[in-house]
Amino acid sequence: MRVQVAWVGGGRAALVTVELPAGASVDDAVAGAALGLEAAVQSGELVCAIYGRRVERDTALRDGDRVEITRPLACDPKTARRRRASRKASL
Repeated sequence: MRVQVAWVGGGRAALVTVELPAGASVDDAVAGAALGLEAAVQSGELVCAIYGRRVERDTALRDGDRVEITRPLACDPKTARRRRASRKASL
């Protein structure tokens, strides 16, 4: 199966196509892309998503998936919107 691994950060961007056996996981794709990010993903410093949906490292991949390596969110977007709305309401 063929999947893509995407990474943007640290002043560089990469989109790597990787051939993997059926049943491969997100961890397998990250390792196969050889971007040097395996340790950061395993430690939780970076997280993975498939087409923008956060997934665990052991998630099985399907042919054509795009694994995105990203930094974790600093704040939940819904919580941030609620805080902004409550500040505007109190003014």
